[in-house]
Amino acid sequence: MATFTTQTQPATPCIVETHDRFDGVDCLPVSLIQPRYRVVLAGKCFFHIEETSTGRVRGFRTDHNEACYLARRLERSA
Repeated sequence: MATFTTQTQPATPCIVETHDRFDGVDCLPVSLIQPRYRVVLAGKCFFHIEETSTGRVRGFRTDHNEACYLARRLERSA
């Protein structure tokens, strides 16, 4: 049977509210970690990759997994 040790300090969330001020801690405000690209269903088996700030379509795929892969690749290249 496995034994578990209790944490000495309570776990703190990694996301802080925007009204909290940013003091250089390891957590970022929610507004800073939102994705730049999102996958949107545009028809039957057709997906657009939209830029969240402008709403412009940056690519499209017929497979959801491929669309997510392209969105992740665009995130990394930006």
